[in-house]
Amino acid sequence: MTLMNLKEHLKHPVFRCIGETADEMGQEVYVVGGFVRDIFLGRHSADLDFVTVGSGIDLAGAVSARLGKKGKLTVYATYGTAQIKHKNLELEFVGARRESYTRNSRNPIVEDGTLDDDQKRRDFTINAMAICLNSNRFGELVDPFGGVDDLMAKIIRTPLDPDVTFSDDPLRMMRAIRFATQLEFEIFPSTFDGIKRNAERISIITKERINDELSKIMRSRKPSIGFLLLDECGLLERIMPEVYALKGVESVGGRAHKDNFLHTLQVVDNVAERSDNEWLRWAALLHDIAKPVTKKWDNALGWTFHNHNYIGERMVPKIFQSMKMPMNDKMKYVQKLVGLHMRPQQVGEEGVSDSGVRRLLTDAGEDVEDLMILAESDLTSRNPIKVKSALDGFTALRERMKEIIAADDYRKWKNPINGHEIMERLGLPPSQEISRLKQMVKDAILDGVIPNDHDAAWEYLVSNMGN
Repeated sequence: MTLMNLKEHLKHPVFRCIGETADEMGQEVYVVGGFVRDIFLGRHSADLDFVTVGSGIDLAGAVSARLGKKGKLTVYATYGTAQIKHKNLELEFVGARRESYTRNSRNPIVEDGTLDDDQKRRDFTINAMAICLNSNRFGELVDPFGGVDDLMAKIIRTPLDPDVTFSDDPLRMMRAIRFATQLEFEIFPSTFDGIKRNAERISIITKERINDELSKIMRSRKPSIGFLLLDECGLLERIMPEVYALKGVESVGGRAHKDNFLHTLQVVDNVAERSDNEWLRWAALLHDIAKPVTKKWDNALGWTFHNHNYIGERMVPKIFQSMKMPMNDKMKYVQKLVGLHMRPQQVGEEGVSDSGVRRLLTDAGEDVEDLMILAESDLTSRNPIKVKSALDGFTALRERMKEIIAADDYRKWKNPINGHEIMERLGLPPSQEISRLKQMVKDAILDGVIPNDHDAAWEYLVSNMGN
């Protein structure tokens, strides 16, 4: 890309404003990082990072004053950085610096440095490019490590020795895999070998930072790319041992089960093709998470994984907690879908009875469509007869769901009899008996024995509570 072509991407007045301000202060200033990378990738970026040889805070203050009320300044003195929010842009300023690290921390010892020092500390060549904004060099690209060539070749590569890069800041290993997944680039062989050699260093990174990268991998077009790379380099077993445990195939008498890890990644990709919902993708990743702990050989049935859906449902909160993931409605959503992921196929195989459909709708609630996407994505068999039978069952199930929802929307169903009413009217204390009576009423309604009506439900409860 020529100098003039780069200038075409610097037409926003803020670039000239920053360059002119730096000129007045006698400082070099460059736009760096993702914005520069995204120019060559043909992508838009509203987050702009600027490096100046001098004080980033002083430059940001001068730029903010020049912008007046249009530029809101926030200073982070501890980190030597400042941010300006200007219309729909976020402008980040930092002084050029060199960094050195201690063995047990990814927090660097920072000193003032040159642009060359600053570019050397960058994680990858594609993120180490800079464009000068000073008037005498406006639009000039500074690319000492061949970042443009690596972009064109679709390569992720460290500017310096990968052992130094990854040992200093092990989060960069996750970032390498995340960029490779998002951009669908290859990780340069020596860089990938560096990740393998330093995989154990991931232990000094907080779970929250790791999860941030995992979430970006999960939101990518094809998440399996990232998880396969995590496995190959030795990071997966360290950050998600439960998923790593899905790997492998056992055989008894020539009868083997499928590799549940590869199956799971196919399910995740299948879901990703149909939905941008990150948490539905997490449900896909964890849907068979209990198969390693439920796997048994039965001489008559072969390999079995009895109740892996229910056991997996109980595992989800523990996994979320251990990984420092949100213990909120997102976790409960994933937990519910893991527990129900086999239900649509079971209802289809059982002939799509009205009671089965009603139960599916009440249990899945508003998430029933997501559950159907997960269940349909779970079809990865190479047996065409088995796949056709399952798809026919899903088709029949979807049709019957539409009919039942049109008559009575069980997705929003609530038991007409609640526990408080039972205790109050029957003089019962809180106990398991209350749950049993509520379930009895629910079963009667969903089986079509009584209408979905309070008075009919109460009459049925009183008449049958001794059964």
